[in-house]
Amino acid sequence: MRLPNLRRCGAMIVKEFIQMRRDRLTFAMMIGVPIMQLIMFGFAINTDPKHLPTALHSADHSVFSRSLVQALENSGYFRITREVDDPKQLDWLLAIGEVQFAVTIPAGFGRDLQRGDHPLLLIEADATDPAATSNAIGALGQLNRTALNHDLTGPLAALKDPPPAFELRIHRRYNPEGITQYNIVPGLMGVILTMTGVMMTALAVTRERERGTMENLLAMPVKPGEVMLGKILPYIAVGYVQVLVVLLAARFLFGVPMIGSLWLLSGSVLLFIAANLAVGFTFSTIAMNQLQAMQMSFFFFLPSILLSGYMFPFRGMPDWAQAIGSVLPVTHFLRIVRGILLKGNGVHEVLPDLWPIALFLVLVTVIALKRYRQTLD
Repeated sequence: MRLPNLRRCGAMIVKEFIQMRRDRLTFAMMIGVPIMQLIMFGFAINTDPKHLPTALHSADHSVFSRSLVQALENSGYFRITREVDDPKQLDWLLAIGEVQFAVTIPAGFGRDLQRGDHPLLLIEADATDPAATSNAIGALGQLNRTALNHDLTGPLAALKDPPPAFELRIHRRYNPEGITQYNIVPGLMGVILTMTGVMMTALAVTRERERGTMENLLAMPVKPGEVMLGKILPYIAVGYVQVLVVLLAARFLFGVPMIGSLWLLSGSVLLFIAANLAVGFTFSTIAMNQLQAMQMSFFFFLPSILLSGYMFPFRGMPDWAQAIGSVLPVTHFLRIVRGILLKGNGVHEVLPDLWPIALFLVLVTVIALKRYRQTLD
């Protein structure tokens, strides 16, 4: 067997480096993706979220109530962000996802505690994502035994003995059994629609160019907006088929509860699918070939998975990562689909997450149309 000619091999190596230099997008992906993964996995991902936003309704203003609040914050897992006068507001804040926990201290808590009547302290958790609350709930295990130790002195010292001076009741709202499938399976709908929607439409224009049919398309009496609609609408129908498959599997295979309106979910899905397809169409007007379009799709898909709250708790990420995640449509869609199915949210509850998706759709559509016009020159 003849050995390879080193001169010819060297020429091929030089040729590949030249080709790599010319294909700047591919080279940037080779460098950019590992850097992105290092940053996100090294700094953004945290499976033990702390300082979780907590709403407080305290009808008691005794020293014992203040000590309880201080003990919660000293644990590192709770941060009082809202104090409300109406306990019904706690349900609203939990429903829209503004807070992760809600604490209720009833009237006469301090008086009943001093009498030895063992008053009730209620802590409610948004348990739609068990991973986001499990450690914080675990930290509550000794709260009713240690939180008031420095206050129970003198005649009250006997209250330190079992049973604890007050009763701690924890309600895991929306997913009391902490079933992971209730969180993962509805979220999978957003992941599938993001991956397939962006990828399929990203190949739309580049496929025309590579097959040599782009000239025929440009010769047709259609405007850029009409081309975009023609490329997007068929995939909207495909997206709804995917949604139907996920919902059927969620209901009959995994037993996911579906409390809210499926019609509201259907309308939200339409907006979300359109946003992802617009992103893919934008990529297709930028990429020069299908390989570049696939690379750009992956570059969008990676942060969509890692920074949206699908795989890791959203509130466990640093502020800069949450800011990036809040721009992505899938982050808001995950809150919508979980809110509708698990919490029974209506229009008013999902509206705070609908308008960011709509704004994203408008901005990306404008960019796509401008970029497509440039390809006509």
